[in-house]
This record gives sequence, C-alpha cells and structure tokens, in this order.
Amino acid sequence: MTDRTAWTTADIPDQTGRTAVITGANTGLGFETAKALAARGARVVLAVRDTGKGAQAAARMTGDVEVQELDLTSLASIAAAAGDLKSRFERIDLLINNAGVMTTPKATTADGFELQFGTNHLGHFALTGQLLETMLDVPGSRVVTVSSNGHKMGGAIHWDDLQWERRYNRMSAYSQSKLANLMFTYELQRRLAPRGTTVAVAAHPGTSSTELGRNLPQALQPAVNRAAALLAQSAAAGALPTLRAATDPGVLGGQYYGPDGIGQQRGNPVVVASNALSYDLAQQRRLWAVSEELTKVTFPVPVSA
Repeated sequence: MTDRTAWTTADIPDQTGRTAVITGANTGLGFETAKALAARGARVVLAVRDTGKGAQAAARMTGDVEVQELDLTSLASIAAAAGDLKSRFERIDLLINNAGVMTTPKATTADGFELQFGTNHLGHFALTGQLLETMLDVPGSRVVTVSSNGHKMGGAIHWDDLQWERRYNRMSAYSQSKLANLMFTYELQRRLAPRGTTVAVAAHPGTSSTELGRNLPQALQPAVNRAAALLAQSAAAGALPTLRAATDPGVLGGQYYGPDGIGQQRGNPVVVASNALSYDLAQQRRLWAVSEELTKVTFPVPVSA
C-alpha cells in the first residue's frame, strides 16, 4: 500500500554540521544520495576508486563535497582510506555503504575474494569496522548499507564454497553478497544497541536506472532493457530509501527501507521486510566470524547478546 504522503528529499532534515561518507558516490544511486545530503548542508565525502571521476561528480553538486580514494577490492586501500578519513575528521555522522558490483564475470579481488562478495560485503565490512570508532560517541550517527531485492534470489550463504571456486553463478554470487549486506546490518545493530548512539540500517533501491546492470550477460540485455523501461524508476527515486534510512528522525536501528510498490520495484520509501534467511541469528553470527577472519578487521563493539 502506498503512503498518502510520499517521502521526498524535501523531508530531509537540515544536515548542517554532519559529515557523511558515501562509497561509490560518483555515479548512480551514490551520486544522487551525496547530492541530496550536500544540498541539505552536510559535509559529504565521495569515497571512490577513481578520484578523477569523483572530482567531476563533486563539481556537479552544490555544497561542501570532498573526494577520498577508496578501492573496496583491496584491503590495503580500505585501510589507507580509513586512516585518511580518521585523520581528517574527528567524527563521522553517516557512513553509507553504497558501492557495489553486480553479476560480474568470475574474478577475484586483490586479496583473493570472489569479486562480488569481496566488494559488496567484505569491503564494506572492513571499512565499517575501521571507521566505527569515529561514530560511536556521535549521537544520531548511522551506518546505512545498501542491499537489493536480489538478496532473495540465491538461497542461503554458500558456506561450502564461499568464494565460488568450484562452480560460479554470477547471479547467485550477487544474491549472496546482498544477503550478506543484510545479515551484517542486523548483527551490527545488535552490537550497537547497548550504546544507544549509533544505529545500523539497510535500504534497497528497487529497480532503478543505473549502470549496475552493465555486466549482465548479453543474451539477457534485451529482456532486461524492456523490463527496465516498464519498471525502473530514476536513480534519484532509487536513492530515496537510502536517504530516508540515513536521515528520517523516526528510523530505528535494524530497519530495512525500500519502495512500497508492487514487488518493491518502485514507489515511496518505507520500511520493508527482507527474506527469512536474512534474520537467521546463527547465520548472521557465522558470517560475522568468517568476515573478521577473512578481513582481519575486528569491531570496537562486543558480540551481541
């Protein structure tokens, strides 16, 4: 059911004095998210792999916008970026884990992780863990991680072949990475809850017109393009669930925001439910332990009760 009053960027409270770090913010959803926050007064940091493209994106925004080099496919780059950000900012109010890759051909990150799992989940896990100390004492601070409707399409986490070394399916690997985004958010929120200052929230954009689908197999492109013409909303509309999760005063930790239309494809950003697998506590904790082991990053918050 659609809300009678749609939530728009006009509903974003004044962000003056707040610092927002947004990954993958030079294009698509990240660009629209950064643009809207900067327009409302936030100091926005575009954390991007290509700083030249980041500078071009920043030039198209109004407000206080900076660029930070960050390659989520490299733990060394993530550590360097986190160090830079902590030296530049005493506090971070918003960390928006937006960057992602989708249905890529089989490939690995610099550290040997399957590219989609390594970028979409492990890269953001490592970044969040290393930046969280700058957020824990900041009232109203939030970690917002962008998932996808695709989290429902690949089944459970493939514990027996987490890096897809034996048999690779690009859509299932994408789905696993997006399911991991949600499991990470829910476990992080439980760890943050006792402190009461920082919350973890998730969002998804529905079907939006961005460059994310550029790696889909060529045979699927005509059908995807036809479906997108009928279903897809603009990148600006697709960014609204993220923006609401990041700024709405009524947001609660552990919530998941997405469009309210049929199939959550498009519409007004509201609280939605993720699939049953994403709420499995044992699976969340197992993923957390494996993620710490793989990234060698531990968080300054204790295990959840």
